[in-house]
Amino acid sequence: MAGQKVNKKLFQDRKRTNILSEPEQKLISYLVPKVPNWISSDGLTAIGLLGAFIVLGSFLLAEYIHVSYLLLAVFGFFVQWFGDSLDGRIAYYRNKSRKWYGFALDIVMDWVSTVLIGLGYVFYAVGDAKYLGFALVALYGWAMIISQLRYRITDKYTIDAGLLGPTEIRVIICLVLVLEVILPGSIDYSVLMICIALLFVNFVDTKKLLDLGDIRDAEEKK
Repeated sequence: MAGQKVNKKLFQDRKRTNILSEPEQKLISYLVPKVPNWISSDGLTAIGLLGAFIVLGSFLLAEYIHVSYLLLAVFGFFVQWFGDSLDGRIAYYRNKSRKWYGFALDIVMDWVSTVLIGLGYVFYAVGDAKYLGFALVALYGWAMIISQLRYRITDKYTIDAGLLGPTEIRVIICLVLVLEVILPGSIDYSVLMICIALLFVNFVDTKKLLDLGDIRDAEEKK
């Protein structure tokens, strides 16, 4: 991987501002040419959805068998990242991109995956902590809506909220799950902090979105 360069053509359709963007794009540039031809972009989307089901399954196994099964979710998040990150990139690499089809499919699958992962936490959580699962899904959904509205207003597609993007969220959740295996019960406090952070970020991004809307309105009136 040393010396691996980013294939900028693979990422020309979106702007990335997240912390891990450079190493992530280098890894994707390395992986894309190695994906077998028989695996299509839709196939990679299905692999990403499978990853979400693995995360859901790990929560169920942790609830009914042993907490250590939460470590399976770390693998599930990698599978979900692999499919979700490479499906659109492989289409660009093979000159088979379908911009609006891919955009629509990506958003729907992201939402389904988010619901499945949140549902897993709801099954695992005890008592009132289950409401945190609902809050986490709702807040992430809010962030997704902001992303789509920003695209509509600016015609520039970005999936990141400043320095944080889907990849960073996955990494943070994986760390939370590892901590839960070491310190059972800690996950509820971790999820609560994530919810508070997402709430703050969403309020800030909503204000920025409305400001962009004002600017767009002023430009159209001219």
